[in-house]
Amino acid sequence: MTHAFADTMFTESVKTAQQAYGSREHNENLTQNFGPNNELRAREIDFIAKRDSFYLATVNETGWPYVQHRGGPPGFLKVTGSKQLAWADFRGNTQLVSVGNLSKNDRCSIILMDYAGRRRLKLIGHIRVVEAAEIEASILETVSQADYTAVIERVFLIELLAFDWNCPQHISRRYTKAEFEEQRVAQLAG
Repeated sequence: MTHAFADTMFTESVKTAQQAYGSREHNENLTQNFGPNNELRAREIDFIAKRDSFYLATVNETGWPYVQHRGGPPGFLKVTGSKQLAWADFRGNTQLVSVGNLSKNDRCSIILMDYAGRRRLKLIGHIRVVEAAEIEASILETVSQADYTAVIERVFLIELLAFDWNCPQHISRRYTKAEFEEQRVAQLAG
């Protein structure tokens, strides 16, 4: 079995670093026994549906990485297939750095965090940015948010290449207001 994330991200220079720091054997075990991690399953779909934000990394044409925080109501990042995700883009600060970067290099990396549960999911893939006026009505409907009245300007469509779960070490617990209230209610009931 292969591990699509490791196959993509463990380049020769990464393997050399792993060897130098003593983790190559561990990572070879990951590559051989914990894959293929190239299609979203129930665990990943459920995790994504509960997230209210993620971090999107793109790279510009001069090689500089750019990381942007994206947020919305839980589930605004939609899983539209086992290898497909999408979200609506609304008017923001109008810098359009990610949109510009993606016009030259469609590769992306996304990190989704569950601070309360100390879990992290990393996704890599290729993004297409489609103007709202040019996208299929069914996709526009899928990414729409019923209680959000802003006009969708464009839609980001990701073709998933691979994903990987990260260990919880060094993830500090943080709670949204809703998660804090759930904890408080559970403690009072218990």
